[in-house]
Amino acid sequence: MNNHDLKLKIEKFRDGDMDAFSEIYEELKIPVYTIIYRILYDRMLAEDVMQDIFVRLYKAPPSLQIDKPRAYIFQMARNLALDSKRKIKVSEPLADRGEPNNPSMEFLVSTRLDIESALKNLELEDREIVTMRINANMKFREIAELTKKPLGTVLWRYQRAIGRLREILSGGES
Repeated sequence: MNNHDLKLKIEKFRDGDMDAFSEIYEELKIPVYTIIYRILYDRMLAEDVMQDIFVRLYKAPPSLQIDKPRAYIFQMARNLALDSKRKIKVSEPLADRGEPNNPSMEFLVSTRLDIESALKNLELEDREIVTMRINANMKFREIAELTKKPLGTVLWRYQRAIGRLREILSGGES
């Protein structure tokens, strides 16, 4: 859901359409949870913070004047997660929790879903170049030969695609 679609859903929700809020929740629950979890590395606490975010969104949806409501929501998730992290006892080091070094299946699946969703937002040619480079571990020269594109074009498209993925995964426009 891009910013424009999200604004439309928020407007519908403000007008009383409860299904619009459900759609917002379904679309954003995984990326919001992932942001929170990657800060806290505590599933239960991450779920609590996520619930708090969606309750706040329900009670007070973001203003329609906000240009990037996705970024606004992700920033709220980040801020609340950091606040929660500060409240964790100093005597309880995060390393003793074990999860960052041994990620749960839920964490691995949510991370993969985030990446897959972000990749879908790339142009097909860029997605292919990124996939060949990262998943197939091909050299840029090999990719250039396979796609019949100049090496400089392949490098440029790869860098642009990686930048786009960073933007999407950090809560920017999708």
